[in-house]
Amino acid sequence: MLSAASASSSIEDNLFPQKYTLQIKGRLIEWEKPQIMGIINTTPDSFFDQSRISLNKEAILQQAEKMIQDGASILDIGGYSSRPGAKDVSEDEELERVLPAVNWINNAFPEVLISVDTFRSKVAKVAVNEGAHIVNDISGGELDSDLIPTVAELGVPYILMHLRGNPQTMQAKTEYFDFLPEILNYFAEKLDVIVKFGIKDVIIDPGFGFSKNLDQNYFLLKNLEILKSLGLPILAGLSRKSMIYKLLECEPSEALIGTTALNMVALQKGANILRVHDVKETNETLKLYNQLYA
Repeated sequence: MLSAASASSSIEDNLFPQKYTLQIKGRLIEWEKPQIMGIINTTPDSFFDQSRISLNKEAILQQAEKMIQDGASILDIGGYSSRPGAKDVSEDEELERVLPAVNWINNAFPEVLISVDTFRSKVAKVAVNEGAHIVNDISGGELDSDLIPTVAELGVPYILMHLRGNPQTMQAKTEYFDFLPEILNYFAEKLDVIVKFGIKDVIIDPGFGFSKNLDQNYFLLKNLEILKSLGLPILAGLSRKSMIYKLLECEPSEALIGTTALNMVALQKGANILRVHDVKETNETLKLYNQLYA
């Protein structure tokens, strides 16, 4: 039988995200508590319309400043919508959407980390050269065979997400023989390749909403701590997704409370980074979590 002290220790071991460090362009970043990644979409068709920002310097910088003040330590900039069924856009168009935002934010707020949300090697390379610090790839290198070698060459951290297919086909690829083991196997196989290329810093994203139906998304969240066996920081991107608004029978614009509830669950299950549209509310959730468990 566990004593009160040992029981508390056991709970803490399960709940507390592990301390981790990232090497970013000569900087050693050490995080002991969960971090917030704010989403900056430069796409006209993101699923959450209130997150869309016109490619206007003043609007981009205003949004970035607000997110930083509200508690974001990372800003994730994307110019290619990955919502289910989203239209494909050319590489040139993606570059035109992403690069000005990266450049503007890097010059105005050099202290914040910038993540570029892309699966294309050219976009990743140019964005990092313009000031981005992290490459956030939804595809695990499947949609551009040059991406992983490029990230290795750039020497920046890499966010590895679980996905089957692409944004146009992923919702037709939700059949699994053994769901959790297949996801773990996916990451193990990808990590083997990534390590061989020499990428040193990897963050795991289970890919909520990608190639998963509603029940699978909740089963994955319920068992998120299983990914801690990989020994890497975990990013949870739950913000206003269909697994929330469809279950609650509301619109993405009405899914903030549901998002907040699931973000707390993700933290309790070991998430190290929360990728969100609503930084202020997420920071409040994080403060409550830290009060409970820190």
